[in-house]
Amino acid sequence: MRGLENFKVPNFKFPKLKMEGIKEEIKAEPILPKKQIKYEPYDFKTIKEVFEKSTEKFSEKEFLLEKFDHKGLYKEITYKEFREDVIGFGTALNKILDLEGKRVVIIGENTYGWYVSYMTMLCGTGIAVPVDKELPANEIENVVKRSKASAIIYSPKKKDVIQKIKDNLDGIQYFIEMYSEKNEARDKEIGMKYLIEEGKKLVNSGDNSYMEIEINPDEFKVLIFTSGTTSSAKGVMICNRNLAQNINAVSAYVKIYDTDRLFSILPLHHTYESSIGFLVPMANGSSVAICEGLKYIVPNLKETKPTGMLAVPILIENLYKKINANIVKSKKEKLVNTMIHLTNTLKGVNIDIKRKVFKEILDNLGGNLRIIVSAAAPIDAKIGKWVEDIGIRFLQGYGLTETAPISALTPEYESKIGSVGKAVNCAKIKIANPNENGEGEVLISSETLMLGYYEDEEATKEAILEIDGERWFNSGDIGYLDENGYLFITGRSKNVIVTQNGKNIYPEEIEQLFVNVSEVKECMVYGKEEEGSKELVISIKVIPDYETIEEKHGKDLSKEDVYKIIWDEIKKVNKKLTSYKAIKNLEIKKDEFEKTTTMKIKRYVELQKDKN
Repeated sequence: MRGLENFKVPNFKFPKLKMEGIKEEIKAEPILPKKQIKYEPYDFKTIKEVFEKSTEKFSEKEFLLEKFDHKGLYKEITYKEFREDVIGFGTALNKILDLEGKRVVIIGENTYGWYVSYMTMLCGTGIAVPVDKELPANEIENVVKRSKASAIIYSPKKKDVIQKIKDNLDGIQYFIEMYSEKNEARDKEIGMKYLIEEGKKLVNSGDNSYMEIEINPDEFKVLIFTSGTTSSAKGVMICNRNLAQNINAVSAYVKIYDTDRLFSILPLHHTYESSIGFLVPMANGSSVAICEGLKYIVPNLKETKPTGMLAVPILIENLYKKINANIVKSKKEKLVNTMIHLTNTLKGVNIDIKRKVFKEILDNLGGNLRIIVSAAAPIDAKIGKWVEDIGIRFLQGYGLTETAPISALTPEYESKIGSVGKAVNCAKIKIANPNENGEGEVLISSETLMLGYYEDEEATKEAILEIDGERWFNSGDIGYLDENGYLFITGRSKNVIVTQNGKNIYPEEIEQLFVNVSEVKECMVYGKEEEGSKELVISIKVIPDYETIEEKHGKDLSKEDVYKIIWDEIKKVNKKLTSYKAIKNLEIKKDEFEKTTTMKIKRYVELQKDKN
């Protein structure tokens, strides 16, 4: 995960707890038996409903927190300020620039201008086209052209790349720079800050046209291109109802309070962050603190003290490894394990003192963190259990860009670690053609399901099946449902390795066994053809954790020494696998894996490198 080499977690100190102290805590804070409460879900149809309700009800409350200067403090922006900026911007885009109903690209890091731009589009301007800020210039150009956009809203950090491709974008009427006060559309360039102020003047003079726009819940409103090179990426068409149902679905399974604060790390152009990390907290009057970047995670957590965090497995895995490495280094592993066992036993009789016992760890994560949600890829159940062991509720979600994104979620009142959750209240999930273990392709029918693929009817028909009058999306994931309806994902059908004797091997299943191997930083399992044969050999590419290897095995090691150390760990993993899944080939990777913005390895890119 790019940037995590600078990720620092302090050494933790643990309190010396005597049994008398434990007894006092037990006596002081008894917890009532847990009730199986099912929350009453919201029933929003559009995001404009959410915007109007929340910005009025919570007008004086802080909504977004951002640090515009790294050396300065976080700035708090209220719901009222956000409302006024969105309405002002929307009025200007429609009345001054005549962009109503048109497509507008939004590109930039997680910043206040991005939130305002996206909400402005959803509430009445046109179709939002969120674009990955990490794409190279030629791919950004390709997306802009494919989307038939009329304008681009971009952050100052993307100014250079926009200038680079500007002359090739004849269809763009306006280039709108966030935070800029440029007041003339010379060379088609104009400032967002200027437009917001001009729009506010129109509103103050009585122009209420923007807020009078009625939103059709089923109208095409967002165009998102899936991960991958732009030439092969599909455009996913999403409507307001899809997004609103994400809010409704979460509200049935997880209680979010207006006192909650979410920590925004993941990129907003991805539906996981923009829907669950932006729209959900807004619907509940919660606040969102924007992380400055991966290397600032710990200091930003301490500064903003969030209660919830959306994450991807690689981030949680690195937290787990770093914290536990420091525990081992401080020679307190036995104490921590003892306290985990003790606090789990007490929690079993409805006495929860975890947050007091593990206060040192929690304080280094801000002190208030009560929920971590993992999604976008499978995660080792052991790590989810560890998160719960230290006093944080661990939830998992499941979905794809095509389901905007949520289709399954862990109910906080009925969790099951290892599963990605149950189908949400607006969705149904079933397994197609299950094998003897109940595993098969995951099919999803949901009100969050996309309208279809942009300008690709053939791909839409391949992905969405009509069964008994219902639309079922073939996710491409492999999984199974247990007797209580909990979904377990075991792999991707596209990644499956099929042996000569017809056995299916899912590389993700094997990769998860390396999470606890400290010598391995990252890895990718794949099938490699043997020379002169079509038989696939189970192989692995490994990026070693050289820092850990030096600490455990000594310095000045040769390449052969590192290879042997990693291979010895592979042999230990192989003992946990059936013989046909055993890894037989190792490649030590020198460079970083190419990844999507949700930190998943681009397998097809990595495998293509081997062919070239």
